Amino acid sequence: MEKLFIQNRKKQKIAVVLEQPEGVQQTANKKVAGLAFIMHGLGAYKEQKQIRTMAQAFLDNSYTVVTFDTTNTFGESDGSLDDATTTNYYEDLMSVIEWAKSQPWYIEPFCLAGSSLGGICTALYAEKHPERVKGLIPASTVVSGQLTLERDDTWKEWKRIGYKERVSTSRPWLKAKIKWSHMEDRLKYDLMPEVVKLTMPVLLIVGSLDTTTPLEHQKILFDALPGKKELVVIEGASHTIREEAHLKQLYGYVNEWIGKL
Repeated sequence: MEKLFIQNRKKQKIAVVLEQPEGVQQTANKKVAGLAFIMHGLGAYKEQKQIRTMAQAFLDNSYTVVTFDTTNTFGESDGSLDDATTTNYYEDLMSVIEWAKSQPWYIEPFCLAGSSLGGICTALYAEKHPERVKGLIPASTVVSGQLTLERDDTWKEWKRIGYKERVSTSRPWLKAKIKWSHMEDRLKYDLMPEVVKLTMPVLLIVGSLDTTTPLEHQKILFDALPGKKELVVIEGASHTIREEAHLKQLYGYVNEWIGKL
């Protein structure tokens, strides 16, 4: 495992972790099955259990894995969660991929996996560059800003006050006040208009108790996907998959899917 810091297009610091399968050197690409970028959601970080679980599944299948903290999150990169937007998360994903292109271990096509806001960002990238993407895993993904708004019964108060308080579940000492401009920015994004471009294999994952990006949202996306696709539901899991039993199921689904690529 190698941790390093790169710069995004705004010259901000992004913390990146590079992992390669056991026994594989960075220049020995012939021994690597592929490359995967895995992206966290709003206010999350690269060490989050569900991110690590997906990363381990790829590593166990001989993939090089890149995880990172976006700017404006609870992580090691620059910025404050107060200022987080879908745009800045998506642009950071692009910055990480552009950086990776200059590295000796870079391989195309690669896999993308993301949770929640990371899910829509990776899917947006796949819509823009389908030829670069071998497979896509949007887990508990945001499908559109409009669907998010419709599920959030606090949005009127959020807009009136100008911010919404956010506390990290796993790191309760971390708090933020996410600005209403976050929602204004999110409303610009929707996977559905260009969903026909997601022709690569897609694995959708959602918890049965997810009230943020619920199964009904995932079915909208799933039904419109044009290629090889799977939708799996982890019974008893919420939006953030963190219980050990649920993480084992997550690993199993991802591991099996990778084996079929």
